Amino acid sequence: MRILFTGGSGKAGRHVLPFLLECGHRVVNADRVPLGHPGVDDLRVELTDSGQVFNAMSALAGLDELEAERVPRYDAVVHFAALPRILIEPDNETYRVNVLSTYNVLEAAVKLGIPKVIFASSETTYGICFAQGEMRPDYLPVDEAHPTVPHDSYAMSKVAGEAAARSFQARSGIDIYGLRINNVIEPHEYTRDFPAYLEDPALRRRNIFAYIDARDLGHMVDCCLRTDGLGYEVFNVANPDLSVGLSNAELRARFYPDVPLKRDMGGDETFYAIDKARRMVGFAPRHGWRAALGLPSPD
Repeated sequence: MRILFTGGSGKAGRHVLPFLLECGHRVVNADRVPLGHPGVDDLRVELTDSGQVFNAMSALAGLDELEAERVPRYDAVVHFAALPRILIEPDNETYRVNVLSTYNVLEAAVKLGIPKVIFASSETTYGICFAQGEMRPDYLPVDEAHPTVPHDSYAMSKVAGEAAARSFQARSGIDIYGLRINNVIEPHEYTRDFPAYLEDPALRRRNIFAYIDARDLGHMVDCCLRTDGLGYEVFNVANPDLSVGLSNAELRARFYPDVPLKRDMGGDETFYAIDKARRMVGFAPRHGWRAALGLPSPD
């Protein structure tokens, strides 16, 4: 597939783009900063500028396409670009940049007839990660039906993006899939960070004790690219395993004693439910912290 990928130079994108190349896709990275990866065409784009977004989505992917009779149309847009959390820029700027760039991407894709958009939403939409003080889930595991009532500008921007995506899908009929991505972990972060999580599981409370390997996030994007006809959907994206050494039951007793269970859960099963992604697009993550630390896989 011919894909325009926004934000490919970020923490997640720099792992997702090589994965998509290995899957056989052609990818253009639309970002303020070039990725510089062999086989990926870089295009500097300011996504808060609607004109630049329309131009980028209707442009050549590379000089080789000058040989074609006309400029090919993109098969899909993957929108990952964003200010990635609070406290990088002032809250109003975080909200403005993320909401406006997502609107511009969705509008251009729909008006240019691009049949699929996959966009990065976030675990923060559930209102737990960046809440002031402690916020607990309404129930466990947290699935896509859980209320999204954010307490911060970043999560607010992601909920606004989901609302815009649902509206653009309703008026166009194209496929628009939102990925509520949990804490993205790069391969080198396992040995650097996870020993501390084993020592103090409370460090993972704000992420609902979940995570996703950046390489498995690439797999999820490819699953969505290969799955057509779902209309508008949102998917939790996480590893099936917890991110700490305690069991599901031990964590519930310590951190969530009064939070009701929506269903029975496995001994090491993540609290961030991925049943929907498994069922609807074939999501099957493979990379986890236990193997990276030389520990046996969970039962």
